[in-house]
Amino acid sequence: MDFELSVHQREIQALTRDFAAAEIEPHAAEWDREHHFPRELYAKLAELGLMGVCIPEEYGGAGADFLSYVLVLEELSRADAGVGVTVAVHTSAVALPLLMFGTDEQKARFVPPLARGEHLGAFALTEPEAGSDAGSLRTRAEATSDGWRINGAKQWITNAAFAGTVLVFARTDPQTSDARGVSAFVLDGDDVTVTRTEEKLGLNSSVTNDIAIDVHVGADRVLGELNRGFAVAMQTLDGGRIGIAAQALGIAQAAYDVAREYAKERRTFGKPIGEHQAIQQKLADMSTEIDAARLLVYRAAWLKQRGEPHTEAGAKAKLFASETARRQAGEAIQILGGYGYTKEFPVERYYRDAKITEIYEGTSEIQRLVIARSILGLRQQERTLAQG
Repeated sequence: MDFELSVHQREIQALTRDFAAAEIEPHAAEWDREHHFPRELYAKLAELGLMGVCIPEEYGGAGADFLSYVLVLEELSRADAGVGVTVAVHTSAVALPLLMFGTDEQKARFVPPLARGEHLGAFALTEPEAGSDAGSLRTRAEATSDGWRINGAKQWITNAAFAGTVLVFARTDPQTSDARGVSAFVLDGDDVTVTRTEEKLGLNSSVTNDIAIDVHVGADRVLGELNRGFAVAMQTLDGGRIGIAAQALGIAQAAYDVAREYAKERRTFGKPIGEHQAIQQKLADMSTEIDAARLLVYRAAWLKQRGEPHTEAGAKAKLFASETARRQAGEAIQILGGYGYTKEFPVERYYRDAKITEIYEGTSEIQRLVIARSILGLRQQERTLAQG
């Protein structure tokens, strides 16, 4: 086993870290406080190739591997997790499934504007009554003489208010009420109407919206096979979970960095608090858990970029990294004491941002089910049933 990053991977990591330190970290607290979506930032990220890191050069991307993309998400989220999730959804949940399932015409038409940052992507699967049970979605697509009439509503849609391309999942077989009979569609941002913007606990520099859909589109907007859209969604989430795990890893690292530096400087009883064993125990556990999470995340990314099965590995990475982020942010607050509970230091923001990583792209409870069904050999059986 070789745990060394390649020269190119290290260069991308350093490039992102420097950009985040200069362009994101100084503004993160203000964006959080003002609930500001930094739309102008994504043009700058695109200039560096970071809006399409793992997109092939022929489609306007940087042509790097999936692990490089994970490194980018980790560094962006270390500075501001809201920026990290915006890029994660844009890439993992929109650009990559278009590359995987799209026709040549769809790839040539939709992917380059995403890779160049001209459009943001949004992924519209969840509905008010279809969250973890996504197969029960009610949005309908009815066939017409020249395409499809799509009607319905979606909830918790990241990037929707600013998206130029939206992947929407709708039921195309009215005889079904589960995962079978669902299809994926590629819509333009103007095809959906934002009906609500969520006020969230954290990730305030990202946008989360409810949307309504009532639009007619051509037959060329179906992504992948008709009535097999749930397979598109599940394979997209398999990779997307790795991106969210990287986001969680970045949050955990940021919390640990602040706590460690504070422990070196803050003095009690005549010495830095880092010389007290209670604080040393906390920092030792934090460092160990972050290292373990990083290995799980990088392994899952490595498996995906090799084209090997990664459902179980991605679920393990997301489960452990997200719970690690929440624990480390909480421990950082504890180490900083009263200061940690104030907005003078960023650890309270990390704590608020960390919690959502245990919920979206599959809750921790769902990740445990995915892992259990994989190790019991039930995963393939479920996929077969879902595909009819």
